[in-house]
Order: sequence, then structure tokens, then C-alpha cells
Amino acid sequence: MSDTETQPEGIEVTLNGRTIEANPGELLIEAAERNGVNIPRFCYHKRMTSVGMCRMCIVEVDTGRGVGLQPSCMLTCSPGMTVDTESEATKAAQDGVIEALLINHPLDCPICDKGGECPLQDQTMEFGPGESQFLEIKRTYEKPIAISDIVYLDRERCILCDRCTRFADEVAGDALIQFQGRGNHTQVNTFPGEPFSSYFSGNTVQICPVGALTAKPYRFKARPWDLQKTDSTFPNTMGDRIEVHSSRDQVLRLMGVDSDATNWGWLSDRDRFSFEALNHEDRLRSPLVRGDSLGNTDETGEELVATSWAVALELAAAALRSGEPNSIGVIGGARLATEDQYAWAKLAKAVIGTDNVDAQLDDGLPAGLISSLPRGTVDGATAKGSAVVLLADDPKEQFGTLYLRLRHALRNGDITLVELGPTKSGLAKLSTVHAQPVSGQVGSVAAAIVSGTIDQAVGGVQPDTLAAAVAALDGREVTVIAGRSSLAESAAPTIDAVAALATLPNVAFLFAGRRANLAGAIDMGLAPGVLPGRVGLAEGTARFSAAWGNVPATGGHDTRAMLEAAAAGTIKTLILLGADPLDDFPDSGLAARALAAVDTIIAVDTLPTASVRVADIVLPAAAFTERDGTHTNFEGRLSPIVGQVGSPGTARPDWMIAAELALELDADLGFDSVESIWDEIVATIPLYAGASRQLIAEGDGLVIPLQPIDVTAFQTPDVTEVLVLDSYSMRLVTERRLYDNATTTQHCASMAHLGDDAVASLHPLDAAALGVSDGEYVAVTSSQSTVQLPVSVNSRIPRGVVAIALNRNGADPRQLIDHGAVVTDVRVATP
Repeated sequence: MSDTETQPEGIEVTLNGRTIEANPGELLIEAAERNGVNIPRFCYHKRMTSVGMCRMCIVEVDTGRGVGLQPSCMLTCSPGMTVDTESEATKAAQDGVIEALLINHPLDCPICDKGGECPLQDQTMEFGPGESQFLEIKRTYEKPIAISDIVYLDRERCILCDRCTRFADEVAGDALIQFQGRGNHTQVNTFPGEPFSSYFSGNTVQICPVGALTAKPYRFKARPWDLQKTDSTFPNTMGDRIEVHSSRDQVLRLMGVDSDATNWGWLSDRDRFSFEALNHEDRLRSPLVRGDSLGNTDETGEELVATSWAVALELAAAALRSGEPNSIGVIGGARLATEDQYAWAKLAKAVIGTDNVDAQLDDGLPAGLISSLPRGTVDGATAKGSAVVLLADDPKEQFGTLYLRLRHALRNGDITLVELGPTKSGLAKLSTVHAQPVSGQVGSVAAAIVSGTIDQAVGGVQPDTLAAAVAALDGREVTVIAGRSSLAESAAPTIDAVAALATLPNVAFLFAGRRANLAGAIDMGLAPGVLPGRVGLAEGTARFSAAWGNVPATGGHDTRAMLEAAAAGTIKTLILLGADPLDDFPDSGLAARALAAVDTIIAVDTLPTASVRVADIVLPAAAFTERDGTHTNFEGRLSPIVGQVGSPGTARPDWMIAAELALELDADLGFDSVESIWDEIVATIPLYAGASRQLIAEGDGLVIPLQPIDVTAFQTPDVTEVLVLDSYSMRLVTERRLYDNATTTQHCASMAHLGDDAVASLHPLDAAALGVSDGEYVAVTSSQSTVQLPVSVNSRIPRGVVAIALNRNGADPRQLIDHGAVVTDVRVATP
């Protein structure tokens, strides 16, 4: 701000006889709440447009034109305004509103899920008249009706506050629930044959001020006074703040907490209802070992059988002792808490002595690149006047609350959005520019936008689109949301694009990896050639040799190189930290060969994944609601994870498993609690100096800064060359969807069936050229394999592309990917 500019002055308002200061443009209900005066409300929600529907917030106001009753959620504070929220006229009006709302409201409180935490109950007791003038029979409807697979609706409880419909329309962009009918017959409902199939429907249950909307997974499970409630963090890329509700040592629901910096109180349904997997009977409860490891204790000697921790740890330690450090690999860890990651990095690199450690499964970007570029924040990306470049998966499908934040900023005209993806995202209708580069050419397109070379088409993007992208970024603070948008394309084009965009002035990056705590994993050293604190082996050897006693002398393998070495017989033991290469690694054939070839697989996990089922030693881990720790989101924001319930069986926190395994290897990691691990992190890593657990627990957490960097290496990126498509081929794009066959989702009864079968998505003109329509089968052939899939005709797919979702029922597109090429070309034909 320049010296000539001044901050807007506050507005003096008299509230209940005392003078308060309101902010310019602030609603009266907000100013009152900020100054300790609660005005009752039903329809008002600070994250949505005020509509003045319920009239419960009506108060006596004098704006200089005389005293009158006005709804405080619709009235902006003005100088000299006098407000009385306790006058007789105000009380009479609020009594009348409550009485009107109760005319038809049923007496369901003893059986209603909202009973005990219902604003209508509370405000009836505080502001209601205490008696009713109405004796007529109340209105009734069929109850409840399932408006989706997850949400139930009791229509007679609805007070028509418009919260659910506004959320669906304004926030989520899924206007699938609306007012229907008129007058006394007005009700909220979905359109016939159109269920409330929103990815964010659980938020409407949370914000409903009565029990009209309820969630199937929680319905009739507990009463509010039975619940233990703890603030925590959901382990996803955004680090959504949540409140964990449990009873009888079991998690019963997750509620969003309104954090200004992250999720604003919203959650995606996949995250909100994932607690069902925590309570599933398939949870790993005790260590398991392959039968022949115990001298054929089962009939075949091939099944996993339960054993004690002492036996399992002894066998794991024996496997780790049996070979050289370079013959051991550690895959995974991005799903762990930050303290767990530090413990496992110390075990692998200081005790075992291997640098073959990687938290990514060949579906992200190099750790060195992620660590070297300036990191942005969600607040910065969505600030008024900013620009965002989307170079990652569709946020709606993978990063739900980030999608909601971006959508809000776009809808209110605060930011510009340039999409550089092979297919249109859920934000395409609101984006400023959607450039769809030919798969593999995103680096060329990004370089053209940065350099302003827009006089001819580049990578399939026309000059007018390139010009629009240049204009959308010009003079703005730019945040690049970077990640791999298609596994059928190597990381090279995305790296090219990141390198080009890094040369923009005032640019910051948010690396949107699929796994929850990837930023923490890289910070803690769970990557080859990296030590905790984002330092390389050469730079950090002296410090960590003193702190740890030992560090690897040379850099190790990433996940692909580890699996290749395992398949070749040079890596003998693999440790899987919450990782499932069989189902989650892009090259399914390599993963299968590697896991079949190694001598020992040690899996640390919470649920039986495909890779756990072929492991030799399985160590059960505690879930995020069962242990304390810290989460690092993709901004580098630290927030607390608070354990609330006990782990099933003898499952243990990941850090404890690492510490006990170290003891079996005649070493001591030097800590015996989460607190002692964090003390060591703060003492050992300069970036974390002063990051006390108390500071992390306050407000919206604590952002760990990045050190100054040298971007000269990115001034002249070498753009990866990609061959032009021939007239007979199409380019393969793999996509990820919110609901798929992920292990956690499949262990949630409410969501396991929501994933569709795999389809080959084609542009309408490509489908017409092939003579196929929706549901008809085509054969997709690459240099690697052929799969047959039904067609889905979709205009968001560009011409010349066939898009197939990963990890769905039916054909597996990973079989088609040519991992030795930058892109994968395929032929599509009728069988």
C-alpha cells in the first residue's frame, strides 16, 4: 500500500447502549457477533450469500430514519446506527418467528439426530413464547426419503431456511436440491429421477439447522451428549480441519471446522464418511507373518497367520540384517503423520543405512523440484486480484475443499484461472481460459505463454487462447497448482511446464500430490538423495552425521528404480509404509514382478490392501484418529492430529513401530513419544526452529517457510519433444475419480458402491467417426496391450484423446501405458 493510500476507517455503531466499531461493508449480524452479542439466526451462514429467509435475526434498528425492525443478516452497518437486540419489540418479533416455525414442525426431538444440538430447540427455549396458539393437526410427509445414497430427508422438519439449496448452488455448484411447490406446500426436494449426487452433500447435513437432512452413516447412532469431541486434522492434501466425534471408543462422524486458511468448514463426502473404514472388521489388528516363516504353522505354509509383535519384529529385523543396505527399499510414508515420517526416515537412513526411500509411487514430481520452488498458500491463490494456473488433477475429483475455495473465488470474480490440462476440469465453466494442450505438449504451451510467443498455434492451442492466457496472468500474483494430470504421460512435460512458469515474476507453487502428507514426507527426508529439512545428502551430511551418527554416502533409488531393481534381484527386501504398489503404481506389470521377486515384503498398514495380501510380514498401524501427531499440508502448514479412540487389537502408531524395529536392530532412535520426536525435529531441522506444538495448535496452524532459492536453473527449460499424432492414432489420458476401488473407499459401506465401471471417454466427433455411441464397446490397443471398454461420449474430452479412469471396475488402463515413452498413443476400433 502506498503512503497516499489509507486504510478504511471503522464505523461507529451503538449496540445495546454501547459503542462498537464495525468494519466498512460489514453486516450487522457479523459486527454484533464479533463484539460478543449473539443474534439468533437460522438461514444466515457466513460462507454463503445472505437471503433473509427465516427472519429470526430481526432486531430493532434506527438508521437515522426512525426506529424499525430489520433482519440483521441483510443490513450493512452505517455510521450512527443504533441497534437494540433486547428490546420488547425485538423479543416479540422473535417470539412470533419461532411460533410460526413450530406450526408444522413435528415433535421428533426424542428420535431426531439433531436433538440436543438443534438451533431450533435451543432458540425455542431462549427466544420462543413458551406456548402455541395453534391446535390444528400438523402437516406430514412420508419420512424419511433417501435423496441420495448418503443423505436422508425428513421434509416436515424443514424450516425452509435455504441453507442446503444455497450451498448446493453457490458453494458446490451442484444445484440438485431446490424449493418445490408454493405457499404451505413449499418443500425442499430433488427433481424426480435426479438424486442429490453431489460430492459435497454431507456439508448440507452439517449446516442444516434442524434435523431435516441426516446422514445415513450416523443416523440413530448416538446422541450429542454421548459424544466425545476433539479438534483434529484430516490427512488429505489440504489438511482440512475437522472435529472427531466418538462414542464407546468408536468414531461415529467427522465434522468440518471453519478454518479461514484451509477448508472453511467444508469436507468432501469421501473424506467426511471415510471413518467407516476405521471401524471396519477388516482392520489389521495383530501382526501377521507368512506361515512358512514360523515353520509351517498352517497346513500349506503359505497363508498369513497372526503372531505376536515380538516374533514379527524379530523376523523383520532378521530380513533387514540379511542383506546389504542397498538391497533394502522403503516405499511410501506420505500417508503418515510428520513425526512418523521423521522416525522412519531416521530408521532407514541412519540405522539401516539405505537411501532407497520414496514416499511417491512414480505419480508425482521430483522431490528436489518440489523443495526448490517458492511455495504458495490457498489464501494467496484465492486472494482478490490473483491468478491461478491449474496444472494438476481435476480439483473436484481429487482435492475437494481446494475446489470449493477456487470455485468461490472464481464465482465472485476475485481471481483468474488458466487451465492447462488434457481434459476439462470441474472448474471449466468458471475458468478464464481453458487451454487443452495435446498430451505431452503442456511444457511447450506454458513456455509460449510465459514468453508471449502467441502468433501461432502451439501444442494444439490456438493463438487467441494463448493470448487470453497471457492477459489472464499479466500483472497478477500467480499461484501454480502443479501435479501429474495423467499417468499415461511421463513427468517430463509437467516438469517442463513448471520450469517455464517458475520464471514468471511473483509466482508461487502448490504441489498437489495425491497423498495426504507428501510435503511432510519430503520435509522429513522420505525421498532419495534428501535429508530432513529439504537438504541434499552432500549439504546435510555433516549435520545429520552428528545428530544421527550415520547417513547414506550416496543417493538411492526412487520407487520405479526400486521396483526395477527388485524385479532384477538386486533389492531383496521391501518395506511398504501404507503403500500399495500392486494397485497404485502406474506400471502394474512391473509392480507384480517386483513383489514376486523379492525375498521379504514388510507391510505396515491399517487395512488389507492387495500388496498387504502378498506380504511376508504385516505390522498393523494405528489410524489418524487413534494417535497424536502433526500434519503438513501442501502449503507447508502444520496442524495437529489428535488421537481420540483406541487402536483395534494391538495396532501401534507408525513411529512406535519404527522405534521398536530399531531396537531389534540394536539401535535406539532416541525418542519414546510424539513430543520427544517433535523436540528432535525442532532441534535438528533449522526450518522448524521455534515451531512448538503449542504454536501449531493455535488458530489455523503454522506455515513452515521456504529458504530463498536460485531460479536461474529454470530460465531456459529444455522442452521435451513429443511426436505428432498420426491420423490413425489417439492419445491416451488416464484420469482419477473421487470414487474408485481405493482400499479405504471400498471399506466404507456408504461409498463402496459409488464408483462407476471404467469407460473409454471420447469426444462426440471422434465417437461419430468410429460409429459408436454411449455404452457400445471399443477395443483400445497400445504397443503394450489391448483392453475392451464401453464408450462414454463426453464433450469435455478434446478431439484425438481417449480418457480412461484409473482403479475402476473393468479394464485397467495401466496395461496400456508405455512407460518408456513420454506419451502413450493408442488405436481405438470397434471389436
